[in-house]
Amino acid sequence: MKRILLTLSLCVASVAALAEKPIDGLTDIQHRWAEIQYKMPEAEREKAFEALAEQADALVEQYPGRAEPLIWHGIVLSTYAGAKGGLGALKLVKVARNDFERALSIDASALQGSAYTSLGSLYYQVPGWPLGFGDDEKAEAYLKEALAINPNGIDPNYFYGDFLMDQGRHGEARRYFQKAFQAESRPDRPLADEGRRVEIKEKLSELPTSE
Repeated sequence: MKRILLTLSLCVASVAALAEKPIDGLTDIQHRWAEIQYKMPEAEREKAFEALAEQADALVEQYPGRAEPLIWHGIVLSTYAGAKGGLGALKLVKVARNDFERALSIDASALQGSAYTSLGSLYYQVPGWPLGFGDDEKAEAYLKEALAINPNGIDPNYFYGDFLMDQGRHGEARRYFQKAFQAESRPDRPLADEGRRVEIKEKLSELPTSE
């Protein structure tokens, strides 16, 4: 279950990609997520993500019909699930999956396709049947949709690289990790980008050098 926590991240798209009408409070959730994920001791993250999930839930209620709050509610629940672990985490990721699917039905391009990235991440990190809904074919399809929308983004390239690494496709994984590392920095997401690049370096160090 620990793999669920990955940063789903999912998927931290830039606030600059929001629709024309800004969503008050979304930036605060993004910044707080990065602080918890990358700066807070692991033992303290579960409670912090639980509180942030309540904040994200309120934002969903405040902005019905908008995809962006749903995406971030799902991201927070997914990382909360990873911090929580155990069977309780599966309930959380099922709600997160529903959030991402609802977001896609509203605006598939919201936050540069982050709902696709997040769904793909869930499908390869969550256990398969009978415990969970994991499905590698669906994971790859969603991740490729994300890359079609945001081909140079740090998150879609990172998560597709991680998926490929999980599948043993190490040469392909290296290329996507390198592309993610070289992605243009997001001025409004410095901590998220810094944390993600640390993760990319760790993944690259784990890949076989012969491929």
